[in-house]
Amino acid sequence: MDDRRFRWGILGTGRIAASFATDLARLPDAELVAVGSRSPEGAERFGQQFGAAHRHASYEALVADDDVDVVYVATPHPGHHPAALLAIEAGKAVLVEKPFTVNAEQARELVAAARARSTFLMEAMWARFMPHYAHVRALLAEGALGDVRTVIVDHGQWFERDASSRLFDRTLGGGALLDLGIYAVSFASMVLGTPTRVLALSDPAFTGVDATTSALLQHDGGRHAVVTTTLEATGSNRAAIIGTEARLELHSRFYRSPTLTLTSRDDVVEVFEAPAETRGLRHQAAEVMRCLREGRTESEVMPLDETVSIMATMDEIRRQIGLAYPGE
Repeated sequence: MDDRRFRWGILGTGRIAASFATDLARLPDAELVAVGSRSPEGAERFGQQFGAAHRHASYEALVADDDVDVVYVATPHPGHHPAALLAIEAGKAVLVEKPFTVNAEQARELVAAARARSTFLMEAMWARFMPHYAHVRALLAEGALGDVRTVIVDHGQWFERDASSRLFDRTLGGGALLDLGIYAVSFASMVLGTPTRVLALSDPAFTGVDATTSALLQHDGGRHAVVTTTLEATGSNRAAIIGTEARLELHSRFYRSPTLTLTSRDDVVEVFEAPAETRGLRHQAAEVMRCLREGRTESEVMPLDETVSIMATMDEIRRQIGLAYPGE
């Protein structure tokens, strides 16, 4: 499999699907061969735009396509679980857009199904695979920060109040937490792991989904993470990891900023520049293909058990702020 091109199918035709298709074209070992939509028109339009020869008018037809090796699930949040399950049951490798599912129960079901079939599965938390995140992990591994005590992450963007927007629609898993807060919670998890205690506060948007949500995550050893997210205002969108020897700051926007600043306890400053990126979605696709070449069924960079843990943390935040979605 070392020399082969992996054939991708995209399930869904929205904005993130288009961004992924654009980035996938930058990988020489990837080929977009198929798209699946809920309508013939949607499949035809997307297929023409991005050169997918197979244009399926149903998700079932996409996952049954023998020419597809890997399925990327790019539906709205509530569609992730059923669509990914279809692909897993069809024996495809699967990359599921973040947040992985609406809740941890759904996440556990997908993981169990993939492991039962020995099928590759991964959450498309694309920032996790960016070069500057890899540099963060390297600095932590070498102990450059000392004993990490605090992680602080802010992710806020302004969106126009629009009842027809997916972001404000409870039936589509709308709200700040699932769309924006997932970046902050995932970053804290990457650094500190699973919290032992969660304290959350929130204020609602006009449709009842969360507009602004903040959480304090307590971890073993007295370590804390503070995460805040809003869809009502553009925040600093910075992240900081504060240790006993130094603090590491990720500049705006932390999930794709190429610049890292390491400041020692004695105020000695080092600046690291990772390769400049735009969206960078191709890195997660490259990780999928690397894992498949090595015969892996999950990624050590974004392990399935961690994805489930992150969804459980999100569940607890939602429980405390009183945000439930239809069917829960």
